[in-house]
Amino acid sequence: MTRDVDVAIVGAGQAGLATSWHLTQAGVEHVVLEAGRVAETWRSRRWDSFCLVTPNWGVELPGARYDGPDPDGYMPLGELIDYFGAWATSFHAPVREHVTVSALEQDGSDFILTLPEGKLSARSVVVATGGYQRAHRPPGADKLPRGVHQILAEDYRNPDDVPPGAVLVVGSGQTGCQLALELHRAGRPVFLACGRAPWTPRRFEGRDFVAWSSESGWLDRPAAALPSPAARLVANVQASGNHGGRDLNYRTLHGEGVELLGRYAGAEGSVLHFADDLATSVDFGDARLQEMLNSINSHCAATGRPPLEFEFPEPLRIRTRAELDVVESNIQAVIWTSGYRPAYGWIKLPIFDDMGFPMQTDGCSTIPGLYFMGVPWLRKFKSAILYGVGEDAQVVTRKIIESRA
Repeated sequence: MTRDVDVAIVGAGQAGLATSWHLTQAGVEHVVLEAGRVAETWRSRRWDSFCLVTPNWGVELPGARYDGPDPDGYMPLGELIDYFGAWATSFHAPVREHVTVSALEQDGSDFILTLPEGKLSARSVVVATGGYQRAHRPPGADKLPRGVHQILAEDYRNPDDVPPGAVLVVGSGQTGCQLALELHRAGRPVFLACGRAPWTPRRFEGRDFVAWSSESGWLDRPAAALPSPAARLVANVQASGNHGGRDLNYRTLHGEGVELLGRYAGAEGSVLHFADDLATSVDFGDARLQEMLNSINSHCAATGRPPLEFEFPEPLRIRTRAELDVVESNIQAVIWTSGYRPAYGWIKLPIFDDMGFPMQTDGCSTIPGLYFMGVPWLRKFKSAILYGVGEDAQVVTRKIIESRA
């Protein structure tokens, strides 16, 4: 079979485009295959009021570092999508849009990708479809009473998407907290079923927490620093980029009037059950914040700076309900924001661990010629964010070029 292309990249989000940029600079022939449009995940899995949670200066994309008028702002969704489009156009990224790869197999030393129009062969493949492709629903999600409208976070756009009445948001990472606040401020009674999630103030001593995290090396922690493989599934830190960036966590939501509950534990008839574990979840987040502060203050000590002045709030101890009756509480909708899981079923190769993540080192899989990009903790904590993906793309591109030698 005649080889069609040297390198095939699957996915035209930040990870795929960053790899394409580096391959273009190196003169390596390649194609980028995208099931939708450039930045499709940003287009189709974000709500209307979405803003970046990291500051604009953290958009460290190769060939497209942010140099606009608002480096300390947080780009809104429409502007970000335009940014990606302009970036892809700037270096003539060889993107083929609306091309779904339904299978990836190996034939000798080449890889075979199944496309709608047939097969495509490549010497190397970079899978850049992100780390969490399949929305996760917790156990008992199928027990909800009939008639309650259910929606995944990725399908939510604005409060008008949700029937009138009270709303239960299940999941309390960045997305769950932001949607709960938006719905509450739209006049809806909101219940938030909480899990374990880290949090941080938006700013310490006037500087964004991302700046402190970057400067101290917190964002550069390697995957080996994880306490366990399951830690890859811990929620993103609770924070918001809306309205110039603000604190958003269990305490601020409680202060706003959102009713906090423990972890969703299933349903019987019209009654929803919740664990009595809110205090444990809040304490988990406090502990993660203390770890980050310890890292930042160690850096401050090493560079002769005084430690950050931050006074921890009192432990959050509120009585929560173990049950909610959807009829009595007028709960008309449930929004599932309980995270994502890897979904690489289209790759017909034995390269995944027990949790479904690719087995890889510095983006190189256990099969020569097959690489991954954009996976959380691919190399470092920052691997899956706009601030770190360019560094990983440079490493993976170097590996591809070295393999040619």
